[in-house]
Amino acid sequence: MDTASTPRRAALAFIFVTVLLDMLAFGIIIPVLPHLVEQLIGGGTARAAWWVGVLSTVFAITQFIFSPIQGALSDRFGRRPVILISNFGLAIDFFVMAMAPTLWLLFVGRTVMGMTAASFSTANAYIADITPKEKRAGAYGLLGAAFGVGFVLGPGLGGWLGAMHLRLPFYVAGTLALCNFLYGLFVLPESLPRDRRAPRFEMHSAHPIGALKLLRRTPTLLGLGAASFLVFLAHYALQITFVLYGDYRYHWGPQAVGLVLMLVGACDGLVQALLTRRLTPRFGERPVLLFGMVCGIASFVLMGLASTGGVFLLGIPLMALWGLSNPPLQSIMTHQVEATEQGRLQGANTSLGSFAGIFGPYLFAQVFAWSIAPGNAVHVPGSAFLLAAALLAVALFTAMRATRGLASAGTPAGPDPAHAAHAAALAVPANGSSTPDPTEHHP
Repeated sequence: MDTASTPRRAALAFIFVTVLLDMLAFGIIIPVLPHLVEQLIGGGTARAAWWVGVLSTVFAITQFIFSPIQGALSDRFGRRPVILISNFGLAIDFFVMAMAPTLWLLFVGRTVMGMTAASFSTANAYIADITPKEKRAGAYGLLGAAFGVGFVLGPGLGGWLGAMHLRLPFYVAGTLALCNFLYGLFVLPESLPRDRRAPRFEMHSAHPIGALKLLRRTPTLLGLGAASFLVFLAHYALQITFVLYGDYRYHWGPQAVGLVLMLVGACDGLVQALLTRRLTPRFGERPVLLFGMVCGIASFVLMGLASTGGVFLLGIPLMALWGLSNPPLQSIMTHQVEATEQGRLQGANTSLGSFAGIFGPYLFAQVFAWSIAPGNAVHVPGSAFLLAAALLAVALFTAMRATRGLASAGTPAGPDPAHAAHAAALAVPANGSSTPDPTEHHP
């Protein structure tokens, strides 16, 4: 048995739990946040919707600014402190929002949450630290599964808790984040040894523009960075318009919408957990990446043109297969930078997603509104989904060009000895004491 693989699996298990609990915490507040805003402003659904949009934009802008800083800090000081501070900060933010008596205090909580929500990007960097290059796509697939499970359970749990008390989901989310902090404090080992850390923290490369310059280093990074941005942007077609689209075209009520979203999350989780680790080693990262994008294009076209709800549902498995593209995309990008820059790379990726979140919701909301406007000469309710398919088609072409010069699999020819050696070092507890192996805390 490979003794180095056991501590690596234990560390990977913690990162999986970290992402799962974070997604649960975020998902729990989705059904109740608009109602809390409505309560704080004194009623009015239209005004509440506007303020919810503003809150989302503020969160995206804050993440856009601070994600590269968090990534650079993790390159300089290690992943463990950044992940722990992130989890503790999230717990405090959720509790602040739970008790916020005014809208401005809710804004403070969301702003600070945008600053501290670092666990996603830092978790990706952690995976790059502890996983050999040829296995990273499968590891990122597990993180995708955590996203899917959290997306399935979080909103449903939040709706159930919110029916008891509007602020209860915020308290539960804060408790989950706090438990995650305590779990990591006693279990999580550091993944980035001192000799592989960045020699200094450089603010000029930690701001968003400086971090994005990292993506210009190679044509592969630049092309995949552009493809990532288009993928992030296309995601908002489903997030922003699905509820209204389902109600307008198929007359789906809240219960039907909730069941469909659960189906989306379940299919996505299954694909990430079961298929990515099997398909990528067999066919290679580049083919799986391109196949996933083709499935994404097909799913959006089918959903945008579906005349019945049953036909729309046929697009959900295809959309789940779209999820196959992200793990190899992430993995190939990590191959292009040094160990001392993995945090900066993930910070740059998160900034791309946050930048898409600044104007993506407005873009797709306006396209949907235009497509169903009375008197419009062209009546295509699925225009937002068709636009997403077009964006993914450009992303597919960009990714094909960016990865054309890679090996046939887009995967390194062999294991990375540095990662194998470092995996063995993870057997030493993070505090350097002679306490039991941290793997004993995992099932």
